[in-house]
Amino acid sequence: MLVIVTENAPPRLRGRLAVWLLEIRAGVYIGSPSKRLREFIWNQVLEGVEDGNAVMAWNTNTESGYDFLTVGKNRRVPVDFDGLRLVSFKPLDEPDKAL
Repeated sequence: MLVIVTENAPPRLRGRLAVWLLEIRAGVYIGSPSKRLREFIWNQVLEGVEDGNAVMAWNTNTESGYDFLTVGKNRRVPVDFDGLRLVSFKPLDEPDKAL
């Protein structure tokens, strides 16, 4: 199983992803491609995401049972914790202080 979630992605990338995967919600794609096709799809995301962001998760035989890749700016940042991939949240930006 493969899941890709995109935010603020250009329509041409969304259309390209819909060629290989099923878009079950706006910007959420699922499918069961081969490893080779998964890598090809991710390269398409890297080339087409522009100012948006995306995450791709798939099942694998790691301890957690999954792995994922991200691209673009997002508050959620992947971190490695003793070999286990977790997600850290960046703090909210502080509003401008009025004088």
